[in-house]
Amino acid sequence: MAKNVSFENMDKLVQLGIAISTLRRIRGLTQADLAEKVGISRDTVRAIESSSVIRSFSFETFLKIAYVLDIKPEALIKASVFDDGVIRKEQK
Repeated sequence: MAKNVSFENMDKLVQLGIAISTLRRIRGLTQADLAEKVGISRDTVRAIESSSVIRSFSFETFLKIAYVLDIKPEALIKASVFDDGVIRKEQK
């Protein structure tokens, strides 16, 4: 069950969702692929990536997403534009 997101965190979650969506596509994964590898539903991935549905998710889910996308969690948090080193990383 998703918890309400405080106003001050909404933009951060939207930006994180955009970063996850962008990197997922760069890695050649569908939302269903990411969901399966992380162990969550496709609807959860869609909600995380959506800018119109602000949904919080667990830190464990965040760590699993970072692992599947082959990016350090701290780099994913800081990501707004990916540099060439992140974009060109081979898919696992």
